[in-house]
Amino acid sequence: MTRVTGGAWKGRRLQTLPGDLTRPTSAKVKEALFSVLGARVAGASVLDLFAGSGALAWEALSRGAARALLVEKDREAARVLRANRDRLHADAQILQTDALLFLAAGTEERFDLIFLDPPYRQGLAAQTLDLLKNISLLQYNGVAVAETEAEATLGPCPPLELRAVKRYGGARLWFFQRIV
Repeated sequence: MTRVTGGAWKGRRLQTLPGDLTRPTSAKVKEALFSVLGARVAGASVLDLFAGSGALAWEALSRGAARALLVEKDREAARVLRANRDRLHADAQILQTDALLFLAAGTEERFDLIFLDPPYRQGLAAQTLDLLKNISLLQYNGVAVAETEAEATLGPCPPLELRAVKRYGGARLWFFQRIV
């Protein structure tokens, strides 16, 4: 189990899958992430790629985001996402599909915040950013946040400008902003 750390649902428990198939973002990292995002979250449209437990999307909605789309390919994880959505009465859509295929297929939707927290040590954060930079999924001035293992490096990604990199224990957060 993991908990929402702030906002209207602060303290609410979220169902997670047993084992290590999903790796929910720790409370410390979530608090730091949302501290950096601050007022940007209120009213935002959110895309949570590699959603896992949905911890980041639920946190954003709890803190005032308007809506969220969660993309997760694992069937059991998607079931848990739906259960959490129903428990929270959240305005969220859940797509059970591969995040990279979702990005490659394209969509007309645009998002203010994009969270990508793929499995570690598979190069998926870099692949996802590479796809994001070539499509207009992120609104102008929108922010994409990638969570990677602390040892990972991500290169330049124009038109996404790297604004900050923060390390929290074994995790690193990369904050990119769309500038064009």
